[in-house]
Amino acid sequence: MNQLQKYTWLIDTNRRAGKISHKELSDRWERCKDLSDCKPLHRATFNRWRDAIFSQFGIIIDCQKVGGYLYYISNPEDIDEDKLKKWMLDSFAVGNIIGENLSLKGRILVDEIPSGRDHLTTIMEAMKENRVIEITYCPFKRSHGYTFPIEPYCVKLFENRWYVLARNNRDETKVYGLDRLEDVELTDMTFKLPKDFDADEFFSTAFGIVIGYDVKPERIIVRADENHKHYLKSLPLHHSQRLIEDCGEYADFELYLSPTYDFIMKLLQAGSMIEIIEPVELRKEMRGWISDMYELYKND
Repeated sequence: MNQLQKYTWLIDTNRRAGKISHKELSDRWERCKDLSDCKPLHRATFNRWRDAIFSQFGIIIDCQKVGGYLYYISNPEDIDEDKLKKWMLDSFAVGNIIGENLSLKGRILVDEIPSGRDHLTTIMEAMKENRVIEITYCPFKRSHGYTFPIEPYCVKLFENRWYVLARNNRDETKVYGLDRLEDVELTDMTFKLPKDFDADEFFSTAFGIVIGYDVKPERIIVRADENHKHYLKSLPLHHSQRLIEDCGEYADFELYLSPTYDFIMKLLQAGSMIEIIEPVELRKEMRGWISDMYELYKND
């Protein structure tokens, strides 16, 4: 077990407990046999971990001395308001839980992320140093890959696939799927990241990873039926989603995004449980897709 896993265990245990004594922390650590080798969490070790957690993550594990020495995270907003930090800590916490329960491996099912681990490290290294990388990329419609340099701006995880947004040698800003990369090589060339580049802002009106420069963002009203409305409430389609009205038999949601191909495919997955109310043009486009699907099956 590496140090990062230990730190994330301590952070997650504090988050879930709210406030907890050192004795209870030590007892819980000792019960995690696969992680602790049944050894207690000594106070000196605990204090070293606290210092390292503050140094690496900026998370403060403070001590409440009134009413007993209880430890708690005094700045939880630093986790909740930082999407990357929260995702990373949550991912490690789940990994720790699975590590504690490897005997259940035949009863814990996960989806594999295609090829993300193969090239992600090299791309991250290039991003830290603003170095150009040379990739061999093979699109789905081609039988072989071709090699060219790119300037990696950011990476994004979507639908269990990793993607890199980069400027290529044709001065185009495009998205490349890491599962389509046959090779990635660091070069000695460097580039300057545009001063005004903001990854969140760049994708703010995108549904996933399709940029769709020719598809303008617009206000979209989605109606979900009685069964699917609960799913959309718990797992929004987009960060801009907000509930307009819940009428019992259905609920209407408002979104603001570019209705690109990947967004339409997501809507079609829900079948008749979702209906586009506005805008009219998107509603017509959905009808076209549905008509094409009907043509495939009408003679059955």
